[in-house]
Amino acid sequence: MNYLAHAIECLEDPYQVAGAATPDWLCMTRPRLRCRSRQAAPFVDADNAQLAAFARGVMRHHADDDWFHETGAFGDLSMELARRVRWATGDRDGMRPGFLGHILVELLLDAALIAEDRRGVDAYYAALAAVDAEFVAAAIGQMNGCDASGVAGLITRFVELRFLYDYMEDETLLFRLNQVMRRVRLPELSAKMLEILPGARQLVAEHRTALLTPRPMESPLLAAVAS
Repeated sequence: MNYLAHAIECLEDPYQVAGAATPDWLCMTRPRLRCRSRQAAPFVDADNAQLAAFARGVMRHHADDDWFHETGAFGDLSMELARRVRWATGDRDGMRPGFLGHILVELLLDAALIAEDRRGVDAYYAALAAVDAEFVAAAIGQMNGCDASGVAGLITRFVELRFLYDYMEDETLLFRLNQVMRRVRLPELSAKMLEILPGARQLVAEHRTALLTPRPMESPLLAAVAS
């Protein structure tokens, strides 16, 4: 899942929204630093309500990913989009197409949610604008036993950029995809990708319900973050 899909069920709780975004924030800026469920779990019942909500958000992120990546819709769409990417790029190996097939499903699912009701993404950014970035960075550091103060600047910048809105247009989506390509040190994508993005966008939107339907709650973790 991407940012908005992770938070769509907790938009009224800013610190849970921030927690749900944190694992992806760390991948962007501190790839060696992780914020896992086992690190967040001891804080779910913290006396500080903001810290407890943040911990629930971290756990929500990982619980979401566990079921989301196991859905048949995600597997089928990832493979189909990888096939289309391979056509657009001419790649002979599957590394870049496979990676893009995966992230396109996630980014275009956020785009589908925004297209369905823009108030969701507006509420998402309003929630993050309401959190204390320094507090969130300190919470990450507390859970990991390290100095994560540098993450505060990322949070502020993330709210300023509002790049989730860029997923709505193919040209700006391609721009954001190439930022990801540079970050993971894969070759950038040509304008030929624009030929497949409209169809990919429609395909993911058509499967929005299947992508967001989890399996029955079987684990205490899923039950905990849903409460």
